[in-house]
Amino acid sequence: MAARVFLVTSLFLSCLLQICSAETYFSSLQRTLIVTASPKEGEVLKSGEDKITVRWSLNETVPAGTDSGYKTVKVKLCYAPISQVDRAWRKTKDLLSKDKTCQHKVVSRPYKASNNSAEWTVEKDVPTATYFVRAYAYDGDDQVVGYGQTTDAQKATNLFQVQAITGRHSSLDIAAVCFSAFSVFSLFGFFFLEKRKARVTK
Repeated sequence: MAARVFLVTSLFLSCLLQICSAETYFSSLQRTLIVTASPKEGEVLKSGEDKITVRWSLNETVPAGTDSGYKTVKVKLCYAPISQVDRAWRKTKDLLSKDKTCQHKVVSRPYKASNNSAEWTVEKDVPTATYFVRAYAYDGDDQVVGYGQTTDAQKATNLFQVQAITGRHSSLDIAAVCFSAFSVFSLFGFFFLEKRKARVTK
């Protein structure tokens, strides 16, 4: 009985250690990728309309073989600190599985050390906020092993903005005004006809 309890406990601890070891912290990652994006600092893009061109490559200053385990690169649109204030659902966490900084996927590509680029139309559901672009490098086990971003470590430079669609179109506003005017005229016409009928009856 004691041996069985010991075996079960050992298996449980082994599984727990594997789960913990699989967790990745952003602070443990090396900035091994160089990432650039087309928006200029302070530029305002419109969701659903404007496009972003992203380029990335291996930082040539890292030791040779650093990228030997890289298999995939995933590029994401990330919230700048100014757009995270009082928004817990965008909060930065060092533990990547709980981090909410980068919620919008731009592109996923097999890893190449150089000559990588992608054009992405800002999706309609991207909210109004200030952003930067980050690329994560993944190994064969889909674990993050490196990164690069368009901003500095404090996420304070090379930031741009996205203006979300309002959900209303000018044509809809015009139609609403016309409909309202038609309703008012119809109402006056109805009263005019009622009064005319009343006079004829008399």
